[in-house]
Amino acid sequence: MQFSPEVLIVVGPLIAAAFAGLLQRYIGDRVAMIVTTASIGLSLVLSWPIFIDFVWGEGHEKLIEIAPFIHVGDFQSTWSVRIDTMSAIMLVVVNTVSFLVHLYSWGYMSEDPHKARFFSYLSFFTFAMLALVTANDFIQLFFGWEGVGVASYLLIGFWYQKRSANDAAIKAFVTNRVGDFGFALGIMAVFFLLGTIQFFPSSADHAALFSGVVNGVEVPGLLHHLEGLNLTIGSLSVPAAELCAVLLFIGAMGKSAQFFLHVWLPDAMEGPTPVSALIHAATMVTAGVFMVCRLGELYHMAPIASGIVTIVGAATALFAATVGLAQNDIKRVVAYSTCSQLGYMFFAAGVGAYNAAMFHLFTHAFFKALLFLGAGSVIHGLHHEQDMRYMGGVRKPMMITWAMMTIGTFALIGFGIPGLGGFAGFYSKDAIIEAAYGSSGIGAQFAFWCGVTAALLTSFYSWRLAFMTFEGKYRGNPDAHHHDDHAHGDAHAHDDHGHGHDAHAKPADGTAPAHESPWVMLIPLFVLAAGAVAAGAIFAPYFLGEHAAEFWNHVVPLAHAEGGHHDFPAWVIWAPLTVTVTGFIFAVIFYLWKPGAAKAMAGGPVWAFLYNKWYFDELYDFIFVKGARAFGDLFWKVGDKRLIDGLGPDGVAATSNFFSRNLRRLQTGFVYHYSFIMLIAAVAFGAYAILAGIGGGR
Repeated sequence: MQFSPEVLIVVGPLIAAAFAGLLQRYIGDRVAMIVTTASIGLSLVLSWPIFIDFVWGEGHEKLIEIAPFIHVGDFQSTWSVRIDTMSAIMLVVVNTVSFLVHLYSWGYMSEDPHKARFFSYLSFFTFAMLALVTANDFIQLFFGWEGVGVASYLLIGFWYQKRSANDAAIKAFVTNRVGDFGFALGIMAVFFLLGTIQFFPSSADHAALFSGVVNGVEVPGLLHHLEGLNLTIGSLSVPAAELCAVLLFIGAMGKSAQFFLHVWLPDAMEGPTPVSALIHAATMVTAGVFMVCRLGELYHMAPIASGIVTIVGAATALFAATVGLAQNDIKRVVAYSTCSQLGYMFFAAGVGAYNAAMFHLFTHAFFKALLFLGAGSVIHGLHHEQDMRYMGGVRKPMMITWAMMTIGTFALIGFGIPGLGGFAGFYSKDAIIEAAYGSSGIGAQFAFWCGVTAALLTSFYSWRLAFMTFEGKYRGNPDAHHHDDHAHGDAHAHDDHGHGHDAHAKPADGTAPAHESPWVMLIPLFVLAAGAVAAGAIFAPYFLGEHAAEFWNHVVPLAHAEGGHHDFPAWVIWAPLTVTVTGFIFAVIFYLWKPGAAKAMAGGPVWAFLYNKWYFDELYDFIFVKGARAFGDLFWKVGDKRLIDGLGPDGVAATSNFFSRNLRRLQTGFVYHYSFIMLIAAVAFGAYAILAGIGGGR
């Protein structure tokens, strides 16, 4: 086993998680919190120089083999840490967000009695994600893939005393198993067709999917063997590259909450808010995007599969944006925003703009973590109120939180002026929309219009959240915690600062009875806000622009990626800004100038359709839950009990019981009964003999 800083980046959080989780009774909460936070901080400190070296230095790809994992015949998997442009990006994304979430949790979870367990889960989650993004083969990637699934189950259901938290954890776990089934089949198909699961060669005589240089020797990849190869299944012949790409994407659909397998993501808000920021801002849900971009060469060879990625991603971006319009829980609005932004990343990858997809993943990490942690600050300041209908007037008592969330909102909507610049989301989102317009791939134009429309809706619901939360008069009341559709995923039985529910009494000036969060919760917001403002401008030339070829160094295909807007019509370049401003104007009209208009729309059929998430939960409950139960009842009550048992053992037993019960009645024990029967028998036999004799005589 080789020991190096790169290995420590990955293994350190695992050691800290085990230390805090297994020894919490002996070391106490504070030591557990210090150890886990310090381990992530060390990984962060070691990760940024690696990323900076790839950006401004002469970063070189590196493969560190730690230990054999699975060696069975040709099925070879070695626990490794691969460092290249993609893994360097993910290291800083994962560790930056994770460290800030750990730090934020010191304040947010200050009154929780199970802090050691919580911090142990956070560190284990971070380890699993780091193992995933540094994998050099499918098995280690699948290990990390399932590891973040287990960790998310533990974190979403952290408050296991709540039925809703348990249900949400199970829902996330089961939904991901659906996608993971396709993912596992895709891995099997790749190994069956190519005989390897390794991404890049580790030695000159060990082939892999992609080509690489080992000790100065160019080792060709095997992936090109899939071109023109068909896989025959019975009478069906399927292009091998298409089949592998589609199966692997099914796994990405589950992990990254794409259309049809998205239903677990909003319910995951039942976990503490720091969990939402960690899972949904930069780590677990981006694993699918990372995987598709890592396998960019495969999807480049599979235009139909890429078209499916494009269409599903575009549909997800639009669907989630429409649902976000009608949600009232502040965390659910941000959650559907995550789902929508993931759709942007996927349709970018589908049209071949893998670098734009990764850039949006990078910028999204900053502003989405900022919005989630900002929402947590609001919830904390309002004594665990999450329903925006019972907020308002929060800006004055929580000026810092308001300023940070406003920055996050500008970054999320991608505000910026073409040719001048803007917030982080401006650079990555506009690049994705333009790439879709310039692509001739399957579904590209559909993705373009979905992207533009989703940008309009994103602006509207983002400002709706800001106005309902911070502006106007406080609308809460002491009974707000008992209203119909409150999620209250973060509601403890106590307030973090000892405030009772009488603190909800309305002040005379309409200001919310809120308090600003402690500095340990505000410092992470400042750091994330800096990234939300500047990350796009600083790194756009490397992800998308003139330095992209050197930065990516063939890690992702750049043939179909668009690095600027000079090749596009002016209306395409200005469309995102136009719809963004339009969404802002409509939000001002409905929630500041004419707030009654928004209330009038609420309750109509369209609003109900959006509020109930297109009724996907009800549809799935009818088809899969009630349908499976009805199907099971059919086999159990009809097939098993009536047919098999009824005609088999139960039927034989019932028949035997019937005859025995009736024969038993003849055994009365009275002599005259037996004599009477004998007399009847004698008469019968005599009559028979006489009749037989007469018949014989004739």
